[in-house]
Amino acid sequence: MDATKLRRAIARTPLAPVAAFPKRLARVARHDAKVLRTSARWLVTSREHHNYTYELTKLSRHHLAWFVSVVCDVPVKQVRAYLNEIETDEELRGHIERATATASRRGLADKRVRYARRIGWYAIVRARKPAHVVETGVDKGLGSCVLAAALLRNTAEGHPGRLTSLDINPEAGYLARATPWAGVVDLVIGDSVASIGALDRPVDLFLHDSDHSRGHEKREFDAVEPKLAPGAMLLTDNVTVTNVLAEHAERTGRRFLAYRETPARHWYPGDGIGVAW
Repeated sequence: MDATKLRRAIARTPLAPVAAFPKRLARVARHDAKVLRTSARWLVTSREHHNYTYELTKLSRHHLAWFVSVVCDVPVKQVRAYLNEIETDEELRGHIERATATASRRGLADKRVRYARRIGWYAIVRARKPAHVVETGVDKGLGSCVLAAALLRNTAEGHPGRLTSLDINPEAGYLARATPWAGVVDLVIGDSVASIGALDRPVDLFLHDSDHSRGHEKREFDAVEPKLAPGAMLLTDNVTVTNVLAEHAERTGRRFLAYRETPARHWYPGDGIGVAW
């Protein structure tokens, strides 16, 4: 009996799990070794302790382009142009590198600029041309800079817009305090739900990226609902953790779609973008 026939014969016997164990163990070992190498390299080379930054895999970037194309109803070729636009914005990249290098919190930030799923935020703002974007959760201000860059491009094309950035930490947003990006950003320090309630103009695009507990995320979407302009779009950075936005979309008669990113060369499994429109 040749080897192939022998394997097939063993597979039909009670010995099959035992015979397959070495091969299964080898596959798990190769996977775990790769994860450990990636994790060890990150521990040595990165300073980040939360809000991790990384590049997307090539495939994940392709999927992101199609995701934005569908939710914004624009050609995928145009979305790819938007993604390339933010990735090749050397003025913004240079600013972030310099601001990070001189910041008081530079010990917890990486020098290399990596946007991950935030390039999707950029493309959505470029495609939708919102007059008023509101984001909750600012941290260093990387996402704020990306959103502001999109608004500045829109303004140059005759579609002006502003970003209201909400955070409870008075030290938040240091990356977004320089011109020209600061020229379109209103940084508001305080509780996000209370700050949403105090908004004095309609919201065209809302992004939840603050306290990622289910209860707080729901309170933000409930608070912003009466503030929304007709046809407004809702985004969440918490879509891989909760179903809050999907439930809100169903309750309010909207469509919903989710994208999950795949980081390249990073131990973190990634986050995503949830959209209701």
